[in-house]
Amino acid sequence: MSISTQDSMAVGPSDWARPAAEGHIPENSPRRLGWHTWVLSGRLLRRWGRDRATVLESLILPVVLLTTLNLVFGESISQVTGHSALYNSVPLMAMVGAMSGAMVGGISLMRERADGMLSRLWVLPVHRASGLLSKLVAEAVRIVVTTAVVLCAGLLLGFRFRQGIVESVAWLFVPLFFGLAFSMVVMTLALYSVNTIVVEGTEIIWGLLMFFSIGFIPLDQYPHWVQPVVEHQPVSYAIQAMRGLSLDGPVRSPLLGLLLWSVAIAAACAIPMAVGYRKASMRG
Repeated sequence: MSISTQDSMAVGPSDWARPAAEGHIPENSPRRLGWHTWVLSGRLLRRWGRDRATVLESLILPVVLLTTLNLVFGESISQVTGHSALYNSVPLMAMVGAMSGAMVGGISLMRERADGMLSRLWVLPVHRASGLLSKLVAEAVRIVVTTAVVLCAGLLLGFRFRQGIVESVAWLFVPLFFGLAFSMVVMTLALYSVNTIVVEGTEIIWGLLMFFSIGFIPLDQYPHWVQPVVEHQPVSYAIQAMRGLSLDGPVRSPLLGLLLWSVAIAAACAIPMAVGYRKASMRG
């Protein structure tokens, strides 16, 4: 998998200094943080939009998997569950898209470290936190866009919302929680890895989370010894919450479980990721 190493930053000194037009603002002020994060996030999103690997992993792969899953297993799953299999498979593929695209972002981060891009940003008059924060913001936008694309594919296949408008909007943002936490894991690994093998190996993690979830078959169809693992893993929590928001079923309990998973993973990665980013930026 190849990630373009061309620096697509189309920003000049006036872009960085724009907030200072109204007077002197310290480099590390919150106002500069917001503006610099906005500029760098836009750079990343434009770069990812032009990269075939990102589009493939984030958008095309989940849609292809959703269509295949519906064609192969849709009817049999519907007979077992009593409702359309899309109410499980569409949330599942939204979660897959949220996780699979993180790998491409991690490899892109490694390229920027190797090319000295992070070092160049470090010596510019840019807020120190904006580089790392912009990557998280860009990941958040990617996850929401991916979820929206998967939802559109699901609607074409017959997926429908049976709840209210608020529930429908909330459905769109459920993958964002664990998707960001998973992205932090990938970014942390990317900052400490010397090659892309470790980052690419995260496909194994989301592959296991995908197959051992309630997205393929109901929980009671798994062997008894593995049912607790399937029931309480984050992807199953997300599917259950999204099914409740679109069709019926519990929402609060699985959503709380998903949030606990996400917060725990994010908290475990926050300090190592920040330290790794600082070291990578000061290198060279």
